[in-house]
Amino acid sequence: MMSMRLGKNIALISVAALVLAACSKKDAEPAPTVAEPVAPVAAESSSKPDPVVVPQLSAEELDAQKWGGSSQSGLAMYAGTDRVFFAYDSSELTDSARTKLAKQAEWLMHYSRARATVEGHCDERGTREYNLALGDRRASAVKNYLIALGVPASRLRTISYGKERPAAVNQHDQNRRGVLVIG
Repeated sequence: MMSMRLGKNIALISVAALVLAACSKKDAEPAPTVAEPVAPVAAESSSKPDPVVVPQLSAEELDAQKWGGSSQSGLAMYAGTDRVFFAYDSSELTDSARTKLAKQAEWLMHYSRARATVEGHCDERGTREYNLALGDRRASAVKNYLIALGVPASRLRTISYGKERPAAVNQHDQNRRGVLVIG
């Protein structure tokens, strides 16, 4: 009985020592930081932000700099062009949206293994059902334009969030958008 209790105590002490050793901090080099994607400040920003420079870049990250964006899931996207905006109660693409989508299509053609989801969003006006349908039309408009530019349909999917995920409170023009999410 005594040896069994001693064995249990030794096992418990060993487990505790292993747990504490696993939790201890090592003096390791800090991991290189990767910049977050740049969010646009204005709905129709005409100037392209400078790419973010990350120290000790891999070959893929150097290639990403060529494409003008920060790293996102190991892939780069043009900074500030992951979203396009729509007019009130519309799913028609503007000239500005077409320009941004052309850059997105070029990027997607360069990274031929990347898959994307096109999110459709609306402002808070209107019913939930109406906004889900409008968000679907907006996402489909973006997807269809990317397909027309040569992106294979098999790499794109759509989802509508309607008014459920506003980008900004009481900023109707910021909430009426289509967003391309890589991954």
